[in-house]
Amino acid sequence: MHITVVGTGYVGLVAGACFAETGSEVTCADLDAKKVAGLKQNILPIYEPGLDTLVERNQAQGRLQFTTDVADAVRKADVIFIAVGTPPDEDGSADLSHVLAVAETIGQNLTREAVVVTKSTVPVGTADKVRTAVARHAKFPFHIVSNPEFLKEGAAVDDFLKPDRVVLGVDSDFARTAMTELYGPFVRTGKPVLFMDIPSAEMTKYAANAMLATRISFMNEIANLCERVGANVDLVRKGIGSDSRIGSSFLFPGPGYGGSCFPKDVKALLRTSEDMGAPMKVLRAVEEANDRQKGLLFEKLHRAIGDVRGKRIAIWGLAFKAQTDDMRESPALNLIDSLLAGGATVVAHDPAAMHEAERRLGASIAFAKSNYDALTDADALVVVTDWNEYRFPDFARIKAALRHPLLVDGRNLYDPTKMAQLGFTYRSIGRGTE
Repeated sequence: MHITVVGTGYVGLVAGACFAETGSEVTCADLDAKKVAGLKQNILPIYEPGLDTLVERNQAQGRLQFTTDVADAVRKADVIFIAVGTPPDEDGSADLSHVLAVAETIGQNLTREAVVVTKSTVPVGTADKVRTAVARHAKFPFHIVSNPEFLKEGAAVDDFLKPDRVVLGVDSDFARTAMTELYGPFVRTGKPVLFMDIPSAEMTKYAANAMLATRISFMNEIANLCERVGANVDLVRKGIGSDSRIGSSFLFPGPGYGGSCFPKDVKALLRTSEDMGAPMKVLRAVEEANDRQKGLLFEKLHRAIGDVRGKRIAIWGLAFKAQTDDMRESPALNLIDSLLAGGATVVAHDPAAMHEAERRLGASIAFAKSNYDALTDADALVVVTDWNEYRFPDFARIKAALRHPLLVDGRNLYDPTKMAQLGFTYRSIGRGTE
């Protein structure tokens, strides 16, 4: 079975490399010639643990190739995955122009009966639009599948190779058989392959991300309330997380969710709900709560230090989460914007996102080669991303480097009692430290 994946972002590149790892012949196609040239040299456009090894090994063994010729990649494929971006339009709806352009190319270049799979995150009803776009030109039978991804950035390879479940929206036996064969190697341990109708599969992706975003925003609001009433959110989290009906995942408070999925998908689902006359008031509140939460770190810093004009602020962490270089919708960007608007100087460090930060921010902030280098003569340190190397730092070194021993911890990495004993002015989220 020959697989073509159109799009080499997080979803497409991970899918292509992982399918190749199981022995399939895979072609990843992308119109970005610079990106494709880099991939051919095993230079990845994203930071994702373990992905570089898969790409290098499968290219060397001839199972994975990269091309800018999308039409040719389609012509030799039995299964074609559409994995291009669906950025939000101005009204919050998903922009399907790239998806439908690929569908047109697929229809024009089919050379055999094939399965066309939407892997991009798309609203309910997109599969019908893809079907129409392919059918406009296709001279061979084809079958449409919705196969949403559930990959966590920073753990995408493991998530793909060892999925919790595989969701497949199909409406033909041909597609069902092909997808069963394709995903067989990934579910040998008995993890479920959930076949369903196509609209349900499309909705499942949005519903899952909306639920996770809801948990994050809910817990952030609980943390903020804990500060007001003198409760400790760490204990509250353990208390509710031990309830089997709730579970412990996605209950850690922080500076708000970001990344390529949650913000975009929440907006798209809200747009769909409004268009269909079924407004989602809970989800609207989730989005509003997250927008407020992204200003929390600056508020805490401002209350502790006063006017930031002329102050030098060190930031540890720029990516929206650890184990990725993705800065899309990162809380660090909100913090930096507020600091610069207030007249502060910013110096930042991140283990993986420095190049992306330089691309986004240019010379507006300074970048440190190490996390400790960022501290020299800084008036305060703000921890934004929970990278492992920030979890057990040398506090004596931090205190000696800072002009004032002020630390704002946006991820609750450190113990408030210990920080007080060490002489820090310490602020965290929901633990009565203010």
